[in-house]
Amino acid sequence: MSRDRGSRRLRRLDRSALIAASVTALSLTASGCVVVHGEREVLPAATRAEAAEALRQFTTAYNKADEAYDSSLDADHTTGALADIDAARLKAGHANSPGGNSSHTPLKLTDAKFTIPKKAGWPRWFLADARGNKGGDARWLLVFTRDGLEQPWEVAYLTLTAAGDVPEFKTDKDGWAEAVPANSTDLAVPPAGLSKGYTSYLKDGGDTFAAGAHTSQWRELRRKQAIRPGLARQYIDEPLTHGDYAPLALRTTDGGALVFFTTRHFEKQTAAQGTSVPTPNKDVLALTTGEIKQSLTLEFISNEVALDPPKGSGEQRVEVLGRIQGLTSARGG
Repeated sequence: MSRDRGSRRLRRLDRSALIAASVTALSLTASGCVVVHGEREVLPAATRAEAAEALRQFTTAYNKADEAYDSSLDADHTTGALADIDAARLKAGHANSPGGNSSHTPLKLTDAKFTIPKKAGWPRWFLADARGNKGGDARWLLVFTRDGLEQPWEVAYLTLTAAGDVPEFKTDKDGWAEAVPANSTDLAVPPAGLSKGYTSYLKDGGDTFAAGAHTSQWRELRRKQAIRPGLARQYIDEPLTHGDYAPLALRTTDGGALVFFTTRHFEKQTAAQGTSVPTPNKDVLALTTGEIKQSLTLEFISNEVALDPPKGSGEQRVEVLGRIQGLTSARGG
């Protein structure tokens, strides 16, 4: 249930479960902004103060939208996978509670650390790594992007990882990080190939990805669900790699990269003859079109964060550290 923002790029459920364009130029300095050819100059994506302000603005909008169950209140602060997941969750919440979210608890993000890469051209982006008051001890990783100087900062990726899983990033003498090109060939898998590689792995297995909750264990869970008596489940996984779904990667000190990428997943549930599909919960029903009789097809958007080792290192398997997935639509049949 992606949103189309017309002249802008294509934009884009459960928060508690943790949930290029071009401009003339920009040069950020301590004393202000100096106009240069930003599409050619290698520049920091933002100052650290601007990054902190972007995080504050996002959190404020996020909380307002959650409290009112109104996606218009944070639409200007989300894009890509997060926007798809966020909008669907809020739509379902509004359908079931038009008066707003009576169980709303404001999200608070503290101890924020910012990893800001230097790069040429747009989009520019940076990573915020913060402690949240939800999700236990996990660290909240938010990737902010924007398409031009006059555009707002928007969060395209939101994932949670264990605190000890966040790697050390390569930085220059001024503390600016290195963005890894999507087609980089010095990693075990180019960032541009991770989405397709991941969906292929979910279908056929293989040794590209290390065993874990989001890889081998997820495949095993699907296998068991697919053979449940009386209710067949079929899965289709699709890569998403362009526009606001493009992968974004930061160089780590070991020569590898931390990569954020997006995938789309379909699950079709088909009941045996003479039976019906179990009635889904009210949030799923709020996103369902058509009458549920013999089948129900669910569509999910998922954003992942993974450690991609350097090519030629001892360990060549990609480790998926975190994944946030949300239902975006459903169809009865």
